[in-house]
Parts: sequence; structure tokens; C-alpha cells
Amino acid sequence: QVQVVESGGGLVQPGESLRLSCQASGTIFRINNMGWYRRAPGKQRELVAYITRGGMTNYVDSVKGRFTISRDNAKNTVYLQMNSLKPEDTAVYYCNADTQQSVAFSSYTYWGQGTQVTVSS
Repeated sequence: QVQVVESGGGLVQPGESLRLSCQASGTIFRINNMGWYRRAPGKQRELVAYITRGGMTNYVDSVKGRFTISRDNAKNTVYLQMNSLKPEDTAVYYCNADTQQSVAFSSYTYWGQGTQVTVSS
């Protein structure tokens, strides 16, 4: 099985920064895309950013220039550096990993349990 665990959330004031981490573990042959999603109260889950195994990235417009996604393939870990945080960034942030467990099987998307980010004065 594969486990995905996020960490790094917390309570910060507007303009401050947080760095989220997400590590996949278990039976892993290769991880392709990794991504960060978020869900604010009363809203649907939205894609924040994703990164391919080769390092190509994509961001939702509202975080461009403020957030940076990166990964360390040797550690099966993806990061989200969040700068200039705004109250509207408040949400539960979820990580996923498109993981192939062996050469004989296709990829499956595994999700973490989420980490709370609260931006408030």
C-alpha cells in the first residue's frame, strides 16, 4: 500500500509564509504527477498546483507569483512554499501522488489526509 502524509500547516497572519510538505511512502515503483489541492469551507476542492516528475509546473491564477511547488524524487516528497498569504488562502490543503507500485501496474492517485492553513489577523 501507499501512504501520503502532509505537514506544515498552521495559523499565520496575512503577508506571512508557510511551507507545506508531503511525503509518499510504502510500495512505490515510480511517482508521476504530484499536486496540491485545497478546500475552503462551503467551497469545492480546487487545484492549487501540480508538478510532473520532470519538474513542469502549473498553478491556479490566484496563487501565481506567491506559491512555488517543488519536489524531491529521491525522498518521494513534494513541497508547497506559500508566500504573501492572504485570508482567502485559508483552507484544508491536500496532497496527492500519482503512483505506480510496480512496472506491471498502471498509476493510481493516492491522497493525504489534509493539513489546515488559516490566515487571519
